[in-house]
Amino acid sequence: MTFATDRLVITPDAIDPTRSPLRDLDAETYVLGAFNPGLTRLPNGNLLLMVRIAEALREPVKDGHARAIRWEAGHYVLDHWPLDAVEMDDPRTFRVKDAGGWDVMALTSLSWLLPVELSPDGLEVIAFDYDRAIAPQHAVQCYGIEDARISHIDDRWWMTTCSVSPERQSTTLYSSTNARDWRFEGVVLDHQNKDMLLFEGRIDGQYWAQTRPLGASFFAYPPGSDWRAGPSINLATSPDALHWKPHLEPGIRPHAATLATARIGGGAPPILTERGWLTLWHGVEPNDSVGTYRTYWSLLDARDPSRTIATDHAPLIEANPTLTARIDHQMYLRDIVFTTGIVDAGDHFIVASGEADLACRITHIPKARFGL
Repeated sequence: MTFATDRLVITPDAIDPTRSPLRDLDAETYVLGAFNPGLTRLPNGNLLLMVRIAEALREPVKDGHARAIRWEAGHYVLDHWPLDAVEMDDPRTFRVKDAGGWDVMALTSLSWLLPVELSPDGLEVIAFDYDRAIAPQHAVQCYGIEDARISHIDDRWWMTTCSVSPERQSTTLYSSTNARDWRFEGVVLDHQNKDMLLFEGRIDGQYWAQTRPLGASFFAYPPGSDWRAGPSINLATSPDALHWKPHLEPGIRPHAATLATARIGGGAPPILTERGWLTLWHGVEPNDSVGTYRTYWSLLDARDPSRTIATDHAPLIEANPTLTARIDHQMYLRDIVFTTGIVDAGDHFIVASGEADLACRITHIPKARFGL
C-alpha cells in the first residue's frame, strides 16, 4: 500500500563519523547503516528518533584475518580471527568453525544509538545530538546496542534496546523524565529476545509488554491448525517496568495460511485507540537472502491484549525501491522494511521504520486505514 507522505529522512551520508563513539578505534570505519529508529514526541512538540548507527570496518579482512569490533573496559578493540577458523561468505559477519555444535558468529560492525530531533511532522531534521549518543558501557553490550523502541507512559519515557555479548542477546532498558537524558536500568530479559515493546499505557496499574523469545527448536501445532510453529509475539506484565512475568495466554502467532508471516516479531510499541491497542509488527517471508520483511497491523482488546479483535493479512508497509533509488549504490540488502515507532498526530499516525537496514523512513498513515 502507498501513502501520500512516505520518505527517507536520514541516510548513512547524514552521519558525521568524526563524532562517533568509535572515533578512537585504531582502524578506519564507515557508516554501514542509520536505521531502525525508536520514535517518540518530545515535551517541546518535536519528535525524537533514536537511530541505530551500524559502524563497520572499512577492511573487515586484513593480513589473513577476519576482524571484529568489541567494547572492553571503556575502549574499543579489534579481535583477529584466522581466516581458516571462520566462514565468511558475507563481509558484514562471519561464523566461527568448530564451535562445539553451536552457531557462533561475530560482526565486523558495532551499533550505537544516536538521538536525532525532527520537526513535529517528522519530515525535517532539526538536530543530531552526538553529545547524547548511547554507546556500550557494560560487558553485556560489548558487541553493540541495537534497535531502540521508546514508550511514553505516564510521566516517564522507557526505551528498550537489544544488547549483544558472547553470553547473551539480552533486552536492556533505559528510562528518562524528558526523553533526552537517559538512565541505564540494566538487563530486563536475560534470554535471546530482540523485540521487547512496552505498551504506551498501563492496564489496571500493570505495565504490559510484547516480547519475542527465540530458540533453536519449536514444538508443532497439530495438523490442520490455524497456526504455524516458530517465533511468536508473546506478552509479559510488570508492576514497575523492571521486573517482568510472562503472561499465560499467547499473543500474536504466525498464521499457517500465509508464508509471508512465517516468522514474526514486534515492531512499534502498542498505542491505545478507541478500538483497542494498535500494534504494528513485522512478518518475514523466506527468500534467498535474510527474508522479505513487511509491516502488518492488529488491534488488541483494551483490557485483555491477548485477544486480537482485528487484523489484516495484507501488508501495511512494504519496502519501497523508489525511496532508496538515490542511495542504491549503498544497498546491501533489499526487500526489508522494519517498523520501530509510532506517534499520534491527530487524524493520522506518524510511523518510523528502518528501510533496507540502511536508512530511516517516515510514513504518515491515516487513522481511517485502521477503521479509526
